[in-house]
Amino acid sequence: MAEYLEAWLEIKQRSLKPTTMARYLDYVHKDLVPALGAIRLEELTHHHIAGFVRAQLAAGRGRITLHRCVATLSSALTDAVRHHRLIHNPARYANIPRPRRSPRVCWSPAQAVAFLHYCAQIHDPLAELYELILCTGLRKGEALALHWADVDLDAKVLLVRYTLSNINNATPVCTTPKTKSSHTWIGLSARAVRALHRQAERQRVLRLATGPAYRDQDLVFTRRDGQPLRPEYVLRHLHQLTDQADLPHIRVHDLRHFAATTMLSSQVPLAMASKTMRHATLSTTTEVYGHLLRHVAQQAVDAIDTALTSAEDPTQAA
Repeated sequence: MAEYLEAWLEIKQRSLKPTTMARYLDYVHKDLVPALGAIRLEELTHHHIAGFVRAQLAAGRGRITLHRCVATLSSALTDAVRHHRLIHNPARYANIPRPRRSPRVCWSPAQAVAFLHYCAQIHDPLAELYELILCTGLRKGEALALHWADVDLDAKVLLVRYTLSNINNATPVCTTPKTKSSHTWIGLSARAVRALHRQAERQRVLRLATGPAYRDQDLVFTRRDGQPLRPEYVLRHLHQLTDQADLPHIRVHDLRHFAATTMLSSQVPLAMASKTMRHATLSTTTEVYGHLLRHVAQQAVDAIDTALTSAEDPTQAA
């Protein structure tokens, strides 16, 4: 297993994003090889994997992390099946109790406005970043990797080409977006355009004040020296601001959820909201935001009712 997993990683390195590869390396070297590396690939069974899962849970391993670790193993074993090294994948049906999903915290429009007003009042340097995510539903990494070359303020659109991630929580790198559907144009509202105009002016002043030390990488949102912002700093700073503004703690990703929640609560059609959020499939939107879609079901049956009523009495169609 140790030899097989090392060879598998070498092949996967050619196609995986650096951040995904770093996670795979971590799971293989720190977890899978120490526990299963001495077992022959052809002799690996469901019982070996069940024992690994039990030992990890007994040691206090987080269930979400363990899910990801076993998913890495399952991916490697699926390739072994594909190449006829195994008849079946013994990790495919590993039973790991899933933790109960905590309720998602989402601001109301009034809370979002209060937050933006507070940021404007103290001239916070990340105010426009947070406002752009609220207005567009961009993912955090996509906003942090946004380049001015991909923004057209006159046409009111921006192009998502990159996402910023940390490799082993150390090196920020720009990679391809999360899914194929993520790589696309996004419309900008008048509020988002104004936020980007303010950011351009803020950056111009900063560049002049910093002088030669400013390293221009064409990024829209940066540190004082022009370098990329670190995702973990953006989250910590958001928490500081919400404390100061006396608002509920949320993740940066919850700003994206605010955009989706607001669209669906405002009767925006499901397909349009899903397209705006750039979900890979419509089912992703319904799975994440199903609790908000009662109005869609009501609209659907009302449409049937209207059609039947009009057919019964054509005078009502007018």
